[in-house]
Amino acid sequence: MQRVRSLKTGWQLLKSSCEGAAKQANTPPSTSRNYSHGPSSFGLLFDIDGVLVRGRTLIPAAKQCFRNLVDRNGKYKVPVVFVTNAGNCMRQTKAEHLSHLLEVEVSPDQVMLSHSPLRMFTQFHKMCVLVSGQGPVEEVAHNLGFQDVVTIDKLREAYPLLDVVDHNRRPKDSIPPTKGLRPIDAVILFGEPIRWETNLQLIIDVLLTNGNPDNAWSSMQYPHIPVLACNMDLLWMAEAKNPRFGHGMFLVCLESLYKKVTGYDLKYEALIGKPSVVTYNYAELLIRQQAERLGWSTPVKTLYAIGDNPMADIYGANLYNHYLQASRSTKAQMQAKSGGGADPLAETVDDVPKMTSAELGGAPSTYGAEEDLPAGCKSILVCTGVYSRDQQELPSDATHTVTEQRIFHGHRDFRFDPSLTQPSFVVQDVKEAVEMVFQQEGWPLE
Repeated sequence: MQRVRSLKTGWQLLKSSCEGAAKQANTPPSTSRNYSHGPSSFGLLFDIDGVLVRGRTLIPAAKQCFRNLVDRNGKYKVPVVFVTNAGNCMRQTKAEHLSHLLEVEVSPDQVMLSHSPLRMFTQFHKMCVLVSGQGPVEEVAHNLGFQDVVTIDKLREAYPLLDVVDHNRRPKDSIPPTKGLRPIDAVILFGEPIRWETNLQLIIDVLLTNGNPDNAWSSMQYPHIPVLACNMDLLWMAEAKNPRFGHGMFLVCLESLYKKVTGYDLKYEALIGKPSVVTYNYAELLIRQQAERLGWSTPVKTLYAIGDNPMADIYGANLYNHYLQASRSTKAQMQAKSGGGADPLAETVDDVPKMTSAELGGAPSTYGAEEDLPAGCKSILVCTGVYSRDQQELPSDATHTVTEQRIFHGHRDFRFDPSLTQPSFVVQDVKEAVEMVFQQEGWPLE
């Protein structure tokens, strides 16, 4: 119960900060804009890798798409947020990079990285945390609110006898003394590291010693200290013709090693990033913030999530749509039973599968009854990244998506539901996706 209360408190703080930032930065709507923002108001969630870029190369359709999304003054016609499972940089850096590539202004408030929701996990912010990944992971952790951060490099320097797979890294002459560190309280996995063998070894050491890697291993240390992982993508698309290993593959290795050594399953305190619900809840807050900056007075009714990965982008958007439907059902139940003694939140929502803790990823487990939640989230699959029409076809029967191939690229802790990998729409590229959305909503694009 303490963990649930902490998450709810963190979520409310996050929500308040987003709404406060929107009010401070709110600018009056441009007088040249005559776009409707009434009954058909909507927002766009863009994946980046495989949708806008392949590695460092811009996908040609993306630039024209964004030229159409801004007016003559460079202001966005609708709320736009970039939702990526990447997490090896700061939001400011990613925003500057996108601005340069797309030739439109992208603010950090429009960028959501896989680790962004960690701001709400305030119960861990004062703990000593070990962070794994690449890029400025220590700076990222501090920016998210973590105060006592230990990197993998700092850990191996403090305990020089732990990292010995690479013979060149082994102590050459005398055995150096250990420096000793404060015990590790939790592990934060930001993304795939550069030296997998080093990270896997030291993370296992920390988990099997209750955060004291200079001690002897003990499988009695179970459950282990908390592990929070960002980005579950098994594969992602760069310039190569075939997908590359993502952080999800690293997690598979870590889970397998832990299970092999201890006989127990590695447990996660939270799984963050697409396809978890908490990621889309956070993205919806950013969309709301962008709508306020545009001067919209009515809530965004529909979100369109554009992605290239069926197991991350499409699965996540559809899962969030289920969450929204459950929220509406809960609200209706609460209104119908107002004044009664029964607790409607304790009841199962009809026709909507109950979210698992892994799928929620830290989002409130009791569906909200807020007035301004979107009515739905629609998923759009593009063919410029992980998914390609040339390489694979989406069966018309959702039950055949994975059962025939017996391949599930989702995370171990997510339930297999083939229907969640079925997109609302399939288009060739991001330009076609945006044109289709505007046509669906009856809005002029040019």
